Amino acid sequence: MFKIKNPYITLILIHLGIGFGIYVFRPLATVYFFGSVGLGVFYLLKNRNKNNEALFAAAYLTAAEVLIRMTGAVPIYEAGKYCVIAFILFGLFFSGTSKKSGPYWLYLLVLVPAIVYASTTLNYGTDFRRAIIFNISGPFCLGIAALYCTDRKITYKELRYLVWSLLMPVIAMGTYLLFYTPDTREVLTGTGSNFAASGGFGPNQVATVLGIGLFCLIVEIVVYSKNWLLLSINLALFVLLGFRAFVTFSRGGVLTALIISVAFIFIYFKGTSLRGKKRLSGVFIIVGAVLLGTWILTSVRTEGLIDKRYANQDAAGRIKEDVSTGRGDLITSELDAFYDNPVLGVGVGKIKEYRYEETGILAASHNEVSRMLSEHGIFGLFALSILIIYPLIFRIKNKRNYLFYSFLGFWFLTINHSSMRIAAPAFIYALALLNVVKEKNKTPIRRQRLSEAR
Repeated sequence: MFKIKNPYITLILIHLGIGFGIYVFRPLATVYFFGSVGLGVFYLLKNRNKNNEALFAAAYLTAAEVLIRMTGAVPIYEAGKYCVIAFILFGLFFSGTSKKSGPYWLYLLVLVPAIVYASTTLNYGTDFRRAIIFNISGPFCLGIAALYCTDRKITYKELRYLVWSLLMPVIAMGTYLLFYTPDTREVLTGTGSNFAASGGFGPNQVATVLGIGLFCLIVEIVVYSKNWLLLSINLALFVLLGFRAFVTFSRGGVLTALIISVAFIFIYFKGTSLRGKKRLSGVFIIVGAVLLGTWILTSVRTEGLIDKRYANQDAAGRIKEDVSTGRGDLITSELDAFYDNPVLGVGVGKIKEYRYEETGILAASHNEVSRMLSEHGIFGLFALSILIIYPLIFRIKNKRNYLFYSFLGFWFLTINHSSMRIAAPAFIYALALLNVVKEKNKTPIRRQRLSEAR
């Protein structure tokens, strides 16, 4: 009987099957969601988070969130994000937080004034609870994830398992998309973001998660693909996810994946031995060739429309005047709101109403930086300062996490084109705060439980 001894390959096969199964029988998405949550809860309670079960479960649900949404696995739109938050809170209950996490308690605290102020600024007919939760769930998720991850020791082996946890649901989603829209030429009408090629869901969110998968595959290819079998499998998956990311016609997620992959490659290449550099040089050439081949394949399958999209042209080849597709004006209006309301901002969830009242435009900028400033005022500026400055200070004495700049870069780039509509930027930001150590150096340290925190 044929047996696969490599757990990585086994997990890939399972998730290829999950993606195909959900396409064939969509209600399986609900089974997949509750099964994933159930397994996470089981091992978390069984081991009381001794092996960072909360971290791995949260990572898995972070990557699975968009697949859950696009397949309607549960009626609650933000169920995935809520589960990520719940797992992290359980992890904090069992394992506590580091004394070095103080800035993130302060970060969470400065989010409160704008929430209170919103009760006086939101329009009478607005669902106050829904408006607040929708807009604050992302920043809150970031805060508690940072509390959990700050200076938390994990080994390099566990870091790889964390990459697996982020990658596997994306493989399932890529497989689902492949069967959902096998012939992309049938659904292309222009160079705008394409919902039909994105599983009938938001192209921006889909491309963002596919970008996570591409980045994880780069890590696997560069660090762990030591034989031709693993290299071939990872390159094949890279073509699958790369093609599906390109045909969403959403550039943000793809460009983010490219930038953070380059950051990782630079840091890892710089720290490896001369012998390792020689091996990596060959790997980079192969990856570059595969990436070019994937682009050419996409160009052919889209009849050249993808080339025009990234050249900022419409289907007729005319240059579009606004590369930001109108978001620049929306961001400007949010900055104007900050200038007019510099202390408390306009209140959480108020900026869309404020913009409509001022300009007649009812739309979201999907830019978390300008939203934080407009809705939280000076407190938002202070919160953003913590999020940017503290990880860099933390990095000074913790330089072993070779994914640090990639994790931090993913957060910053993503919130500037997709805000925090999904858990990914919030959770992945926190991963930059992990303290990666060698196996022999992982010793238990005294941590402050959430119930003990003051």
